[in-house]
Amino acid sequence: MKSLNGKELAEYIQERQAGNVRNLRQSHKIIPKLAIIRTNPNPVVDSYMRIKQSYGTEILVEVQVHTIDQTDAIKTIQMLNVDDSVHGIIVQIPLPDPTNTTEILDSVIASKDVDGLGTNSKFDPPTPLAITWLLAGYNIDLNGKHIVIVGNGRLVGKPLAKMWQGTDLDVSVIDKQSKDMVEQIKAADILISATGVPSLITADMVLPKAVIIDAGVATDSNGLVGDVAADVRQLPDIAITPEKGGVGPLTVTALFENVITAAKATITV
Repeated sequence: MKSLNGKELAEYIQERQAGNVRNLRQSHKIIPKLAIIRTNPNPVVDSYMRIKQSYGTEILVEVQVHTIDQTDAIKTIQMLNVDDSVHGIIVQIPLPDPTNTTEILDSVIASKDVDGLGTNSKFDPPTPLAITWLLAGYNIDLNGKHIVIVGNGRLVGKPLAKMWQGTDLDVSVIDKQSKDMVEQIKAADILISATGVPSLITADMVLPKAVIIDAGVATDSNGLVGDVAADVRQLPDIAITPEKGGVGPLTVTALFENVITAAKATITV
């Protein structure tokens, strides 16, 4: 089994990002700033938020957290949209009331929508971007391979499929309700799963020499887990992301890449 370690790649990119931030601060007097809208405090969401805060501190990007009621989200976002000191705005989801999630996400101005979740965002969402970086970092050629994306959600499956639209890649998108899910998975040379269903993918579904990106996040008695069952990791001839340190570290890195890009866009000659 070959491990696709996103943490190592993220550390390399982080060094470059820190240099870019130093240049923005020293040469252009721009201090990149990310604003986080937090409406649904819970241990899992807060753990991700703390990771972003820590990463920002390491590369000298300011991270500002706004803990508010969901009813105040759009008003707060509109204030941040016109604040020139803020370069990126993200909304921690899920929201307590998901019915107006799209309205709230779309209220973030496109040039600051560094999570890439708004309808008109100028940025690729961080997790799909992280997946493309991970595949490229391990020189995994997608051409001529059958790629199956399991999960068509807002954060991973749907935007990843959109990124690959218009290419010559052979991509199928399915979800856990698809009647032919098992058959599709069994035919995948490259399998990307992001359903949040623990142990959805089992060893008997996996093609020999398959490449597997487990981007699913769920909780069970063992804590945070992915979509891939333990027996998959016993297969000798596959390449797969580790249980920890796969897509996650690169997702944070990709988010801050978008923040830095947004900050660079404000440079005036």
